[in-house]
Amino acid sequence: MGHCSIGERAPRNSIEIILKNALKVALEKREYTQLTPVQMDVSNPDLNDSDLLVSAQTGSGKTVGFGLAIAPTLLGEAEAFERAGPPLGLVIAPTRELAMQVKRELNWLYAEAGVVMASCVGGMDMRDERRSLDRGAHIVVATPGRLRDHIMRGAIDLTQIRAVVLDEADEMLDLGFSEDLEMILSNTPDTRRTLLFSATVPKGIVHLAKKYQSDAVRITTAANSSQHSDIEYHAVEVNKHDGENAIINVLRYHEAPNAIVFANTRATVGRLTTRLSNRGFSVVCLSGELSQSERSHALQAMRDGRARICVATDVAARGIDLPKLDLVVHAELPSNHETLLHRSGRTGRAGRKGTSVLIVPPNARRKAERILQSAKVKADWRGSPSADDVIAKDHERLLQDDVWSAEIDPKHSDMIAKLLELHGAERVAAAFLETYNARLSAPEDISQVIAQAPARREKKSHEDFGPSTWFKLAKGRQDGLSPGQIVPMLCVAGDITKADIGAIRLQGDHTFVELRTAASDGFVKAIGPSGAVEGAAMEALSYVPDIPPAPRDRAFGKPNRPGGKPSAGFKPKEHRKSGAPHGKPAFEGKERKPKSRAARELPEGVVTPLRPKAPAKKPALSVGGAPSAPKSPRPAAGKPNAAPQSPKKGKFNSKKNKARRADPQSQNGGGAAPRRRP
Repeated sequence: MGHCSIGERAPRNSIEIILKNALKVALEKREYTQLTPVQMDVSNPDLNDSDLLVSAQTGSGKTVGFGLAIAPTLLGEAEAFERAGPPLGLVIAPTRELAMQVKRELNWLYAEAGVVMASCVGGMDMRDERRSLDRGAHIVVATPGRLRDHIMRGAIDLTQIRAVVLDEADEMLDLGFSEDLEMILSNTPDTRRTLLFSATVPKGIVHLAKKYQSDAVRITTAANSSQHSDIEYHAVEVNKHDGENAIINVLRYHEAPNAIVFANTRATVGRLTTRLSNRGFSVVCLSGELSQSERSHALQAMRDGRARICVATDVAARGIDLPKLDLVVHAELPSNHETLLHRSGRTGRAGRKGTSVLIVPPNARRKAERILQSAKVKADWRGSPSADDVIAKDHERLLQDDVWSAEIDPKHSDMIAKLLELHGAERVAAAFLETYNARLSAPEDISQVIAQAPARREKKSHEDFGPSTWFKLAKGRQDGLSPGQIVPMLCVAGDITKADIGAIRLQGDHTFVELRTAASDGFVKAIGPSGAVEGAAMEALSYVPDIPPAPRDRAFGKPNRPGGKPSAGFKPKEHRKSGAPHGKPAFEGKERKPKSRAARELPEGVVTPLRPKAPAKKPALSVGGAPSAPKSPRPAAGKPNAAPQSPKKGKFNSKKNKARRADPQSQNGGGAAPRRRP
């Protein structure tokens, strides 16, 4: 696969590069004076016979681009098409809306060349499509599923195809059209040109290019300084329950001719559509549950101006191209940065400026920052427009309205003079404002308090407490007191708050307490002449006591009680391993397992030898059937003076062995083996 670098060619900013006069005329009628980077690259005459793999972002003008790219292949040396027959060009798009948009674009681009277009799109009448194919077409625009149906029914002839264009190829693979695309491409001639246009180039696109393209040239359009430079991104922080109210205020603040509100689910689309409709907005919706006829009517209402707002899901809005779409609102954050770019790419087209607004609740701040960073776009973080902001924007638009520059109709002169005479200029202006605002939806009141993570409180030092006085309480740790008990006790008895209490130092039979100097006089007066708090005397000190730190248990990190014993398991420092973690006793060496009984009976320093366990043998029978006398055991190997081993007795605590030990004079006593029955 080759690679085409833009920097290797001189820039071509004029439509004079177009060789076909028919296309030049069509572009001039559309007031094209300069081509986009992708249009200039794919129309390079040096690439007229090459397969192309083009990476182009949404809104880069790639539809006109591949129309220019395949023109030399479809027309050849002629300036116009001959009589329509089997299709010469095939364009495949992932969705119905995108396919119909491509058909409209190619229709005006090749209008001067006498093109005949046909479409094969899901949701439309197959019989009408088949009749259109039978009459003949130069270019067919189709979706993968419907085109495969026509191929299997024999309704379309692909033997004359000269060029195939896969638009939004990455999206088609994501939607599961891989098998359909391979089946379609395998039914086209091997001599065709194949052009793949994709926003991204994943592994699936690379595999498709290697399999169905021949020495394809890779074209990556020159990236701008930032993604979607014609789009201004705003991240609006809202409280948890103000999301829909913020959407209403954003729509009212911008008052765009056309706006799209994106949601992630059909349920959210339905809820937002109902809410906006109830608030007086002219709104339509797009979701997967609508039929093709309903979708077409919704988009036509947006183009005609009968509706200004479209609420849609990501897939349903794929391929939407509205000429006056200036605002995109993300009611719910997209799942990734690619979806963000696809959504926002609906606006900021053909040199127009656009605005993309993300509604960000407090718990989605980090996700929004991550998506924006991955998309390599910078957003202006701000709060939601308030009701006052919307009203001020309305007044600004009113002052800029064309009505003030229009000439006064003479037939209204008498009425104007009469209104001024009856009500005065101020009352007439107020009535005009009321009439102007009556057609607008009232803005929502939004709380501007943004929920944020609580800041970590800094630990106060002794100096932060301020001037203080120390007191001595005649009760301490031995009396069962704790700081949690002393604080409420002092607050109730001395009529102070816990903010007036500083350090508390528990000792054995007394406690030192630090009180704020400003509250100490009131505290002494509140406890009375007795100077006692719950029966314990409390006196003010004229000095700061030198309080030693309480001794701590080295084993568990807890303070020891005065006069008490260390906690269980505590060992002095010299018995601990060097470097052992604090709070856990450590010992030199591992704890030994208890010795076995045989080892305990041996003299000190003698270790029992390891001997494999011999299998038990049945006693041999004599001629009469009685068991023969057991053989005398051999002395232990390596120990000539060792005592002879007695025969096995079974379990030591079995009933029979207990009986033998209890009656040594019995027939089987003395440790002899039990007698077996003959």
